[in-house]
Amino acid sequence: MASEAPETDKFKVHKLSLKGSAKLVAEFFQYSIHTILFQRGVYPAEDFTAVKKYGLNMLVSSDDQVRAYIKKIMSQLDKWMVGGKISKLVIVITDKDTGEHVERWQFDVQILAKPKSKSKSKSKTTTSTADQENSTPSSTGKEEQPEKDKTEAEIQSEIAAIFRQITASVTFLPQLQGDCTFNVLVYADASSEVPVEWGDSDAKEIVNGERVQLRGFSTQSHRVDTLVSYRLVD
Repeated sequence: MASEAPETDKFKVHKLSLKGSAKLVAEFFQYSIHTILFQRGVYPAEDFTAVKKYGLNMLVSSDDQVRAYIKKIMSQLDKWMVGGKISKLVIVITDKDTGEHVERWQFDVQILAKPKSKSKSKSKTTTSTADQENSTPSSTGKEEQPEKDKTEAEIQSEIAAIFRQITASVTFLPQLQGDCTFNVLVYADASSEVPVEWGDSDAKEIVNGERVQLRGFSTQSHRVDTLVSYRLVD
């Protein structure tokens, strides 16, 4: 008869480092951008290919220009996340013809059990023609308590639940009309080094829009909450 493992080893939890947590959050953002672009029909469905991630079939863009754009965003986002410089990431969908912002996906980032920087934050957009305006400060200055240790499976399950909710959002979000484009805004600490191709931007809020709070997820080091705002159909 084989001897049983000690009770303490049965439910061993591997603690995710701050750096590992930052990379996990950045990866979540990457798949969020692809998923929103697909689910909201910003690009044709045939421009996406399926990959397995978080136990789900995820759709990612196969368009070279879109992939290059997102890759450029992620290369900088990884550095800012590891440095604890980001307080939120925003994906804004805009009507090409009218220039009106019709949908805004906001992911708020909290670094747990670590004092926030006292310097004000600014949003940075990847478009080189962004308006040179300051955004609203996004830091609350409140220190959050650390989450309990979680297994990787528990974290992956929380993330998968968010993507299921994003997919289900088509049931209440108005259908996008006409051709749309998107921008990515990152609220980074004012002391952050910013590449020349990134510019300051306004917050690109939805005027008189509806807001729906979606699910979030957390690691030992970070918490991410999701909010979608959208324009009401006349």
